[in-house]
Amino acid sequence: MNLRHLEHWLALAETGSFSRAAEKLHITQSALSRSIQALEDDLGGMLVDRIGKKNELTPLGRSVLGRARRIVHEAQELQEGASLLQQGGLGALRVGLGSGPGAMLMTPWLVYMAKNHPTVQVTVSRGSTELQLAQLRERQLDALVVDVRRVEAAPDLKMTHVVEMRAGFVCRHGHPLLSLHPTGVPFDALLAYPIASIPLSQEVARLLVDHYGPKANPAQMTTLQCEDIASLLDVVGQTDAIYLGIVGAAREGMAQGRLVELGMCTPLQGQARLALITLMGRTELPVMSVFRDFVQQHLTD
Repeated sequence: MNLRHLEHWLALAETGSFSRAAEKLHITQSALSRSIQALEDDLGGMLVDRIGKKNELTPLGRSVLGRARRIVHEAQELQEGASLLQQGGLGALRVGLGSGPGAMLMTPWLVYMAKNHPTVQVTVSRGSTELQLAQLRERQLDALVVDVRRVEAAPDLKMTHVVEMRAGFVCRHGHPLLSLHPTGVPFDALLAYPIASIPLSQEVARLLVDHYGPKANPAQMTTLQCEDIASLLDVVGQTDAIYLGIVGAAREGMAQGRLVELGMCTPLQGQARLALITLMGRTELPVMSVFRDFVQQHLTD
């Protein structure tokens, strides 16, 4: 079996046309046909049904497609990594950050790379965990840092540096609740104010309800919701809204005296479980080790 044959097969499967695939590959249609025929001979079966101008993947073709894509991607990454090591380079890195990790890591990571590795191309993406997992699997992202409570375990995902970070309630300095309840805020008192939070998993929702009762169901309790914690904390700093989430994400505002963690009569026992996620078995570029070390140093409660 020839790697080039697999590359030709992927082009055909993705375009659905011998002519378009040949154009994409900058080869003739006859050369492409010979390449596909050679791969079919190696695999002992037809990969595509040629029905006039229409080409449909056979059951064998569909089963080969995913594996062929992984093999070709791995080969490309291996070549790129070897070339970079020969040249002493680190490569490029595309990472996806969940809401909490984004608030804690994004700016520090970009600052760190700009100062210490100014020639490395770095891309940071934000979005829903579901979208980022799809992008990771399509190799549009190299790694994710997200709350594993929102990720279903799968054999193709590798989770490392799982850290638990405390959740709680945060308000602005001078919030009325601080003077009304100096020794501890009862949960019901929170409900007189807007509650700001990212979308929460069902597991976290159950934990809140078990801890504080039905009124704590995020579907009813949360009045301000978005994926960007930094924006939520800006709102909290300017209004009487109360932030519910990872306390560490508010660390900077608390250090500056703008934000304060609310002491609750019944402290919230919930924690976010954050992890670095990559694809199992994927060849990693040298810059990934830089990112791993950075995450380990900065994701602390």
